[in-house]
Amino acid sequence: MKKFTSLLFIAVGVSLAGGFGFAPEAFAQEPAVPAPDQQVVLVTGSTSGLGRELAMRFGARGDHVIVHGRNEERGAEVVDAINAAGPGTARFYRADFASLAEVRSFAETLLADYDRLDILVNNAGFGSAPDERLLTEDGHEYRFQVNYLSTFLLTHMLMQRVLASTPSRIVNVSSGAQRPIDFDDVMIENNFSGGRAYAQSKLAQIMFTHDLAEELEGTGVVVGSLHPATYMPTGMVLRLGVTPRATIAEGADAVMQVVDSDEFESGQYFSGLRQARANAQAYDAEARAQLKQLSQELTGIRCRMGRCRFIEGR
Repeated sequence: MKKFTSLLFIAVGVSLAGGFGFAPEAFAQEPAVPAPDQQVVLVTGSTSGLGRELAMRFGARGDHVIVHGRNEERGAEVVDAINAAGPGTARFYRADFASLAEVRSFAETLLADYDRLDILVNNAGFGSAPDERLLTEDGHEYRFQVNYLSTFLLTHMLMQRVLASTPSRIVNVSSGAQRPIDFDDVMIENNFSGGRAYAQSKLAQIMFTHDLAEELEGTGVVVGSLHPATYMPTGMVLRLGVTPRATIAEGADAVMQVVDSDEFESGQYFSGLRQARANAQAYDAEARAQLKQLSQELTGIRCRMGRCRFIEGR
């Protein structure tokens, strides 16, 4: 992928002409202003595991990295490591994806702090363990919101910067674990399992990728999704209690291929380094339309021709 002069998010965005009216409140360290020749990269969930490795790689090649997570101490450690190693720079922002209000504040803060966004990597997520049904502060099934809904909201709110920074790229880090969404019970109130919830949220990310690719065709924004590697030694895998089968480095190699390669078409899904086919529901236009409508209702965001607004009361 060619060297960008704008901010690149691995995520999906929304145009913010006129703003949404949320005050910038997300935690951040002292401003670290990117140099004119630096790409700006946002990696969500980058204080540990795969996200941390990606953040370090972007920093090592000279990019300005927006590090995101919930833990300020770990976030500061990643930023310090990137800044010390060089030649890139970094800054940390705290936001909990289990809160749509925090996601909105996070996006508003980034819009205030940065005038470009070259790469968005939507990596933040929560795994299948513990095997219990959890709810977010918004009352939604935890994995569906943390892994998908918050990404949907953040990407759309940041779309203005992504579109202004073309050629730019959005990468959604999904999984080979995919299960169709039951639109009669999206929050899995019946027959719940952590594995089902996780797999449903990851398929939703891929469906979102296809929608974005269609919506952004011809704009210069390329969108891709992937299963990076099977059972890397990340926190979510260790909580599951399974033996790792791949390294974090292997997963990072796969993500960086989607970030940098000009050899694939927008909207494609990869398993590791190879192009693959996702669950059949990902290619079902009617199912994707249902998911999009539901996502707009749950997040309160409405978009048309790249311009978005929130419904009153959200």
